[in-house]
Amino acid sequence: MSDVQNRVAGAALVASGAVYFTAEFVAAAAWSDPPYSYTHHFISNLGVRGPVTAFGQFMYSPLAWVMNTGFFLFGLAALAGVALLRGLPGRRRWPVVATAVMLAAGGVVLAFFPGSGEADLHAVGAFLGFLGGNVLVILLGGAYRLLGVTRRLGRVLAAAGVLGLVSLVGYLALLESGAGILIGLVERGIVYPFLIGLILLGAAVRKKPITG
Repeated sequence: MSDVQNRVAGAALVASGAVYFTAEFVAAAAWSDPPYSYTHHFISNLGVRGPVTAFGQFMYSPLAWVMNTGFFLFGLAALAGVALLRGLPGRRRWPVVATAVMLAAGGVVLAFFPGSGEADLHAVGAFLGFLGGNVLVILLGGAYRLLGVTRRLGRVLAAAGVLGLVSLVGYLALLESGAGILIGLVERGIVYPFLIGLILLGAAVRKKPITG
C-alpha cells in the first residue's frame, strides 16, 4: 500500500508543475497582439481577460480562464502530493504540510482574484504562493533521507528554494523602485525553481518508492 501511495504522491507532484507550465504556455501563446513577454509581463497578467491597463502594464489574455484554472489546480496537486508522501514523522511532516497548504491557498486566491481586480487579495495570494512554494522545497530537500531520495536531489531542492527566495527579494525591490526592468523574468525566478523541484522530487519518488 505504501508503494502505491508513493507512486500517487509522485504523480501528483509531477502533475502540479506540469499543469502550471502547460497553462502558462497555452495562455501566453494565445496572447498574440501584442505578443506576451515572459521577461516583461507579470505572470498574473495571463489570468486577466482584458484588455485593460493596470499596474503600469497592458493586460489582454484571451485564454485567461486557462491560466486561472492552472493556478487553481497546480497548488492543489502539490498539496495532495505532499500529503500523500510517506516517510516524514509528525514533527517533520507538519511544517511541510503547512507550507504546502500556503502554496495551495495562494493558487486558489490567484485564480479567483485576477491581477487587475482585487489587488490586495491578489497580492496576498501571490505572496502565499511565493513563500509557501520555496520554503516547501527547502524543507523537502532537508528531509531527503526520510523521503528515500538522494542527497544530491536534496541539495537541488534546497538550492531551488534559496534561489526562489533571493529572487523574491529582488522582485520586491523592483516593485518598490518602480523600474520594472525584466520584472517578469525575476518573478519567474521565484516560481520556476520550486516548480521544477517538485517535478524532480515527484519523478524520484515514483522511481524509488518508500517501503514501510
